[in-house]
Amino acid sequence: MNTDHAHPAELAALRTAFEADAPLGWDRVHAFEAEHGIVLPEPYRTFVAEISDGSYAGPPDYGLMPLAELPDDGREADGERCLAEPFPLTEAWVWEEDDRPEEELEPLLDQVFGHGSIVLGTDGCGMDWHLVVTGPHRGHVWHITGEGALPFGAEFGFTTAEPGFAGWVAHWAANKPWFDAPEGESGAA
Repeated sequence: MNTDHAHPAELAALRTAFEADAPLGWDRVHAFEAEHGIVLPEPYRTFVAEISDGSYAGPPDYGLMPLAELPDDGREADGERCLAEPFPLTEAWVWEEDDRPEEELEPLLDQVFGHGSIVLGTDGCGMDWHLVVTGPHRGHVWHITGEGALPFGAEFGFTTAEPGFAGWVAHWAANKPWFDAPEGESGAA
């Protein structure tokens, strides 16, 4: 997964998966990046600039959100979203099973929901897909719900998909279930 340069084959697959519809354009992508102090990971960056800024066709269930929009059904960070702050997770975390006191968990949850990621879309009921834009998992897609968070990609278990935005879209375009790893082969707990 190369987050610095868009591979032509990945861009071709993204163009096939989506109808080109109202791309954001490079000037607006650069303005968004400057405003937030980040550089979006490829191939998402080129996708938004040249192919489409969101799509009703999906993925996920309620479509791909335009850059910087948030779904109405998810939990938002209590503070302001800060994309330049690193996304804090590198492995799955089910906070609903975490025994730490709420006053210790809340600041951590605010970071998960508000630091270093943009929301790609939602499956509803607070089950959102995030693209990490800063931190060690830059370029990876994460499934974040009200109960926990897990990274998407075969290397993490739960799915046979390639990691990153292009792998996530390819998995959806192939009509595969998100979590299709054979029983007993899921990695992160």
